[in-house]
Amino acid sequence: MSRKAKRPIGVPDGVKVEVEDHRVRVSSRKADLTLEVHPDVEVVYDGEKREIRVTQGVEVLQHEGLVGLFWSLINNMVTGVTEGFQKSLQIKGIGYNARLQGKDLVLQLGFSHPVNMPIPEGLEVELPANTQVVVKGADKRLVGQFAAEIRRLRPPSPYPHGTGISYVGEEVRKKAGKTFTSIG
Repeated sequence: MSRKAKRPIGVPDGVKVEVEDHRVRVSSRKADLTLEVHPDVEVVYDGEKREIRVTQGVEVLQHEGLVGLFWSLINNMVTGVTEGFQKSLQIKGIGYNARLQGKDLVLQLGFSHPVNMPIPEGLEVELPANTQVVVKGADKRLVGQFAAEIRRLRPPSPYPHGTGISYVGEEVRKKAGKTFTSIG
């Protein structure tokens, strides 16, 4: 069994947990998340101690990894409904920018047309500057997926100018630029 899964998941006040028929629902006033759990994994919620325990229902070697996986997923759900998750992206390049237009994120990335990205339900996008995009939400997977889709439109260039979209704090390894030598 996973070392992480040996510890219970603490549930803060204001968070409601329901476990029934291999389905876990975690909700607060901020968000409501649901997860379908594998049949060989047992999830037990103790309302008095306010903790969730994830254990292996059947002692099958192939399913030992599932316990740690579902422990992490449920822990992320509890964190998501209380604090939330966010990914910050920065856009670098001449003429590159972002703006919100209704429920769409519109990006100018050097293409012949602006790129229109509909913002998924349950996510919030903020633009502190026209070259910064902050994706926020309760579902960690959804936040990471949408941020990755934005980054995939124009990944950071490894050459000296470094144009493109990168995560804030991401270190992009630079390649040497092309040099010209004269024959002589």
